[in-house]
Amino acid sequence: MGQLSQFAPFILMFVVIYFFMIRPQQKRAKQEKEFEASLKVGDKIITKSGLHGRVAELAETTVVVETMAGKLKMERSAISMEMSASLAKK
Repeated sequence: MGQLSQFAPFILMFVVIYFFMIRPQQKRAKQEKEFEASLKVGDKIITKSGLHGRVAELAETTVVVETMAGKLKMERSAISMEMSASLAKK
């Protein structure tokens, strides 16, 4: 019983870290994967670097984005979920 009470603060600290840091990050990663999978041709998007465009073509891990300067091929993970969602609301 004495050893368990010695480790209780460490166990409690791990549980707190899990629920406030690790779990929300896993949930966010899952939402981003679902967002990337739900992209379709014609969607208006904003990349994480701030480029605005429209999805022209889709491949398994890449996307071709049509911008005013032309077409750019980039990874699906380069598209910002939050900024694209705010663009869709406008």
